[in-house]
Amino acid sequence: MIKTAIKLSLVALTAALITACSDKKPEPEAYNPTFECKQENVLAPRWTCTPDVEGFYAGVGIADKSAAGMAHMKRVALMNGRSDLAQQIQTQVKDKMEGFTKATGIGAGESVDMVTTAVTKQVAQVDLKGSKAIDMWQAPSGALYMLVTVPEENVNSAVKKAVKSSFNNDDARWQQFQSEQALKKLDEEFPTN
Repeated sequence: MIKTAIKLSLVALTAALITACSDKKPEPEAYNPTFECKQENVLAPRWTCTPDVEGFYAGVGIADKSAAGMAHMKRVALMNGRSDLAQQIQTQVKDKMEGFTKATGIGAGESVDMVTTAVTKQVAQVDLKGSKAIDMWQAPSGALYMLVTVPEENVNSAVKKAVKSSFNNDDARWQQFQSEQALKKLDEEFPTN
């Protein structure tokens, strides 16, 4: 009986040691959605830190307090917000274009670079039609923060038009581009209704 008890104790001890030494990793901490945006050491609207509006490209424009008045500050903040939008759009278009041309395998490397460059230049010339200020916040210092958006669909339509125009300038590349896969991938990268 004592031998059985000793054996059971050893089995239990061994099981406890194996469990304690397992390589089970602790559960990761849950995402903390209580992020507090602060500007000038005060709580500010979340969009002043991370502008994000579903279905829109969003940017923040800031204008320092000015003796020229609020109307001037609004114009400066809107201009800065549009500049922020333009930079974001150019970067995203370039990234999407590189992904699109690699995924579809259109043309040689040189022609892909030519198309990406041509489209980026054309989109850079888009004057952000439809962009507008949708929210404002004034900081304690008097600086004006402005949330500026433009519908993604407007930009995506301009990109698609530019892509098709660029490929259309070279008949051989245009014929390659017109394949169903290329057109489908273009719609995936730049969705429009």
